[in-house]
Amino acid sequence: MAQEVSEYLSQNPRVAAWVETLRCEGETDKHWRHRREFLLRNAGDLVPATPGEAADAESGSRNRQLQQLVSFSMAWANHVFLGCRYPQKVMDKILSMAEGIKVTDAPIHTTRDELVAKKG
Repeated sequence: MAQEVSEYLSQNPRVAAWVETLRCEGETDKHWRHRREFLLRNAGDLVPATPGEAADAESGSRNRQLQQLVSFSMAWANHVFLGCRYPQKVMDKILSMAEGIKVTDAPIHTTRDELVAKKG
């Protein structure tokens, strides 16, 4: 899928430029590659149709939707790469949004509950 995303972005430079604005400073290439796929899969009509529309996307409902999408993408990446957990409703949402994204090199985390169960 990573190849498909790269191909899509090379054919859509406007989308590539837009999604790059959502990358966090200090985000590793590996994390960004997967989070970018999450964003692109779920962006829908949040991608500005024209460069001039970018200002439009910064207001009102679209801005809130974009902020929510970015937050969900970060929560998903934190869950996958750092082992973070969120309320069940959030976990259900981000996992359904990430359906089909293949992360083969993610670390395996052990939860506190799993550690306690092993000792008992």
